[in-house]
Amino acid sequence: MGFNNELDNNDEVMSEINMTPLVDVMLVLLIIFIIAMPLLNQAIKIDLPKADNQTTSISPETITLSVNESGKLYWNKQAISQAVLQQKLQAVAQQQPQPEIHLRGDRHVEYAYIVRVMTAVRHAGIEKLGFITEPMANNKK
Repeated sequence: MGFNNELDNNDEVMSEINMTPLVDVMLVLLIIFIIAMPLLNQAIKIDLPKADNQTTSISPETITLSVNESGKLYWNKQAISQAVLQQKLQAVAQQQPQPEIHLRGDRHVEYAYIVRVMTAVRHAGIEKLGFITEPMANNKK
């Protein structure tokens, strides 16, 4: 009778799936694909023709518009008036590719001066207008 008790304990049904063979198969497949992938790219050998193909990219001119604390305008470090600004913007708007306008405004200048420059740039038809700022050192205000 003691023999039957030992058999009863070992006859329990195993309810867990053994994942070890699955992991082994997946690792083998992964290794096969890692080895085979470089070979697939070089399966067909073709001697491609050579050509002198240089790209001609014309980088647009960059114009810096600055507005100081008192609202005075500068075109690439040259002082100008609002009327002259409009004339110059109309002239450069016709260029292909159009120049990029970088707007630098003093942090103490009245917002109205910056808006006037932005309106003049947009009215001239110039598409690219960016604002230049100084990065904050160590996030100090």
